[in-house]
Amino acid sequence: MFRSKAFGLLKPIPLMSGQPNLAYKFIHPAIASHGHHCHRRSMDYRQRYTTCPGSAGGRTISACQTKVMAEELPGILILDIGGTHGVLENLAALLKKHFRLITMKEFLENKKEMSKKIQSVFVFECRPTIDRELLESLPNLKVIGNSGVGVDHLDLKMISDFGVKVTNTPHAVVDPTADIGMALMLASARRLVEGCQIAVSADTKYFAVDWLGVEVTRATLGIIGMGSIGYKVAQRARAFDMRILYHNRKRRGKEEEEAVGAHYCEKMEDLLQQSDFVMLVVNLTPETHKLIGKKELGLMKPTATLINISRGAVIDQDALVEALQNKVIRAAALDVTYPEPLPRDHPLLKLNNIIITPHIGTATVQAIRMMAEEAIANMLAVLNGQPIASEVFPK
Repeated sequence: MFRSKAFGLLKPIPLMSGQPNLAYKFIHPAIASHGHHCHRRSMDYRQRYTTCPGSAGGRTISACQTKVMAEELPGILILDIGGTHGVLENLAALLKKHFRLITMKEFLENKKEMSKKIQSVFVFECRPTIDRELLESLPNLKVIGNSGVGVDHLDLKMISDFGVKVTNTPHAVVDPTADIGMALMLASARRLVEGCQIAVSADTKYFAVDWLGVEVTRATLGIIGMGSIGYKVAQRARAFDMRILYHNRKRRGKEEEEAVGAHYCEKMEDLLQQSDFVMLVVNLTPETHKLIGKKELGLMKPTATLINISRGAVIDQDALVEALQNKVIRAAALDVTYPEPLPRDHPLLKLNNIIITPHIGTATVQAIRMMAEEAIANMLAVLNGQPIASEVFPK
């Protein structure tokens, strides 16, 4: 999914075939910067690393560097390389073009020396854990680059208090996450997982004629959270001639609504009552924690399906178990749960009207690489004092 000289000019990072030059846009000086400024930390290392935008329409991210030895590259802390939780080896190769990689093990074994070198932390799959103890031990830290859009695992206020910026990768995740939302909707509607089990089972003697699913085409889809991902879902759903309803904190413009045939529901309750499929595409915040509970599930049609591609804690899972067991709703399809994975004896795992996937919304060859490229562009922008395309601020 996921190569370069120790000194001299670094080679461009090639993008995946057919992918837009996203990372170029992330660091382009024309991007307006946010009006938030954290105090700068004193640094022994004078940053000599500069980024250079590629040519218009090109497919590379270029990084220009004065001739420095590899040890002069800014240090970046990662949990590990490879293994169960480490950064994938080919992503580590991308990082090595711009940073000196320092694993958590190397840092802990030589804190005094390594702490001065680390200017960035690359958070991959929510690791390493960013706590106060770590922040206090990194006096020259300037940026935490999160691979992925969700930052609910980061204490943004605490990090900001240390004068450290946080960035995420919203552009790279949009299409693959919208794809998984559509995949879950289709799989649940047509009972694909259950059907596969029947087809391959040694006990199957015949295929029952009354084994039926429901159609997605011309059904009503209610999207809760019409941000970039929700809008991409709407674009895909339109191809299925679906009636599209949406609820969002802020209503989309008339032209945007008309482009996908979406109708705004000011009240989420109205959307829940009308939809055949309800898809959750919101960030996890105190306001969205357990957004869908017993009351909301009770408002849904008994033939409706709930799909969650946001965060597990957006749903009251105890209420969902009860609703599925009592046929309050037809089915659920979840790419996210709380916790992940669920305990092996969790009641959700015992139901046959639910599909659960292991948080694979961005688990594609293309998306993982593009997220790394976007994170790299963000971190370099911070280190070089350039406009940051994807900075996340505490609320």
